[in-house]
Amino acid sequence: MSRIESLAVAIEARLGARVRRLPSLPSELAFEVGPAQLTDVCLVLRDDPEFAFEQLVDLAGIDYLHHGQSEWRTLSATGSGFSRGVSRRAAPGDGASGDRFAVTSHLLSVSRNQRLRLRCPCIGDEPPMVDSLVDVWPSANWFEREAFDLFGIVFRGHPDLRRILTDYGFIGHPFRKDFPLSGHVEVRYDPEKERVVYEPVSIEPRVVVPKVIREDNRYQPILREVPDRG
Repeated sequence: MSRIESLAVAIEARLGARVRRLPSLPSELAFEVGPAQLTDVCLVLRDDPEFAFEQLVDLAGIDYLHHGQSEWRTLSATGSGFSRGVSRRAAPGDGASGDRFAVTSHLLSVSRNQRLRLRCPCIGDEPPMVDSLVDVWPSANWFEREAFDLFGIVFRGHPDLRRILTDYGFIGHPFRKDFPLSGHVEVRYDPEKERVVYEPVSIEPRVVVPKVIREDNRYQPILREVPDRG
């Protein structure tokens, strides 16, 4: 049995129904935990010497809006090769709750040289909410502020939850999949008022769709021919 499978078996034996294993790459291990069990599960993963996940190396928000429903349109790419990677599996939760937002935490055990990804669906859609992990891993502080800023996820119990990347007067959350590409407002310095002012965005909204373009000069037959240097 590989080290990853041994770790998975140990986690399932120790935590039981509180966690659910998620599909992942062969070299990775991922579990999902419910919002009510998040803190308790994380404490076990940190304090149990069999796991010893001493570090939280990353934490990020996820927006599952339209997940498994649509793909990017391309000119000649296959649906499996150059697409959004649509998966018909449900996103977070049990597949029936329709959770839109989730938080994923990446854990590292330095002493045991092992890693784990833990996903937790958020409570509600507006605002999405989940318990803070700052009391478990202090490094979660700025990661959670980033997820709050970019996704609007509220971390219950966070000691200083405020924006960290966007301006204090910024409206909305840029990483939400329904956030307009041009934003809601624009900022400029007004020399008459001698201060920064916020105004409705003047950029005309447009949809930018990634495309795979294969018909260009690089693929012309004459350019692919190797010249005779003899």
